[in-house]
Amino acid sequence: MAASLSRAPDRGDPQVVTLGCRLNTYESEVIRTLATEAGLRNAVIVNTCAVTGEAERQARQIIRRTRREQPDARIIATGCAAQISPDRFAAMPEVDLVLGNADKMRPASYAPDVAERIKVSSREDIRSNAPHLLQGFGSRARAFVQVQNGCDHRCTFCVIPLGRGPSYSTPIGAIV
Repeated sequence: MAASLSRAPDRGDPQVVTLGCRLNTYESEVIRTLATEAGLRNAVIVNTCAVTGEAERQARQIIRRTRREQPDARIIATGCAAQISPDRFAAMPEVDLVLGNADKMRPASYAPDVAERIKVSSREDIRSNAPHLLQGFGSRARAFVQVQNGCDHRCTFCVIPLGRGPSYSTPIGAIV
């Protein structure tokens, strides 16, 4: 699984490292916009994946490497792995803030003066898709549209319901 780094044009603006699925890629663009608009500076936001143990290991490795390379940056862990195991990420001395999947889509979560260390809502509280319209999609030629999120199935091997909550869809009018 390769991680992608979305660098904002201004060096002080937040950077977003994305692991995982296309939904994370879409949400990372929204996160970068929300964090920049909230005035967050000198931060690296790692949007994690929990589909495999390897994805979680890579997220922790990226967080540790980021702290070594950018010792003064604020490091925020978010995404499915952070939603499922917030205490594990909060226990990392490199991590300054852990945001759950619902919280990462709220502008107030990125305010520079947020004092909380862990902000993870219950997965049952994740009931709506991000209604954010993006002005661009980084360096990608094609954008994604968030139509559905979560899952109502409880397959033995799958963590998606734990990280994304129950299934819900964006209303067709909002997609159009």
